[in-house]
Amino acid sequence: MKITHNFSNFSTSKKTIITIGTFDGVHLGHQKVIKQLLNSSKKEKEVSLLLTFFPHPRMVLQKNSNLKLINTIEEKSELLKGLGLDELIIHPFNQKFSRLSAFEFVRNVLVNQLNISKLIIGYDHHFGKNREGNFEQLQEYGEIFGFEVEEISVKNLNDISISSTKVRKALEEGNISKANNYLGYNFMLSGEVVKGNNLGEKIGFPTANINVKEDYKLIPKTGVYIVKSFIEGVLYYGMMNIGNRPTINGKHQTIEVNFFDLDDNLYEKTIKVELLKFLREEQKFDSIDDLKTQLHQDRKVAKNIILESF
Repeated sequence: MKITHNFSNFSTSKKTIITIGTFDGVHLGHQKVIKQLLNSSKKEKEVSLLLTFFPHPRMVLQKNSNLKLINTIEEKSELLKGLGLDELIIHPFNQKFSRLSAFEFVRNVLVNQLNISKLIIGYDHHFGKNREGNFEQLQEYGEIFGFEVEEISVKNLNDISISSTKVRKALEEGNISKANNYLGYNFMLSGEVVKGNNLGEKIGFPTANINVKEDYKLIPKTGVYIVKSFIEGVLYYGMMNIGNRPTINGKHQTIEVNFFDLDDNLYEKTIKVELLKFLREEQKFDSIDDLKTQLHQDRKVAKNIILESF
């Protein structure tokens, strides 16, 4: 898959079959649209192209929305690459672009720049300034400019009944199993391992402290999770705490992973951690010894679940 930043940098002599959207989460509903795109491009022997935007339009148009995203732009790109697309265009979304009318978007972008032959969209797709464009308008423009428009029916998408909003809600509630079922893969957190206060190491539970640099990335509900990670090609399981470490009066949120059976120094390495199951709420313990006792129990429970379920 080739990635192009800004559609003005894209050019092709081949006809393209396109879908458009933010695709946050690349969940099972998105995957159904993309599968239709790929089937169509294979049949017609044309280029499959996905046009997405960054930042998310709501971040630009609704400054107070405080929207957090399921994927970083790097994670989303990797997920889309894995689905087998030919071309991904990530276009910068800004106020100027948002003022393009539906007609200007179709003519200037889809037709003149992207050489479209077919557009595949979900049943409730809107586009252009103030989301004025709809399926009926697209059909009219398709007749004018000579491209086909295919709408995936509400029934087909409702068979799955998944939305990015539902995924975000599940993550915010700590329902990682539901979120992963919606996504069709395990929700992930990616970041550099940074130095912490070494408390975990002192009590026999050394942790990798993950710094997620993207402030727009959704961090799930505080608590303890069962996780896994591939580190230098080897699979490791562990347990992760998201929270403020109330037992030691922590003042800011941290993401700390205790990997089972791993002694390597991970400082300054970038790792991706997949969340598998919510284990328990974060708690404040009366003493460090009480915390240590609970961590032993957590590890025992986590290992049993891993043996039975993963």
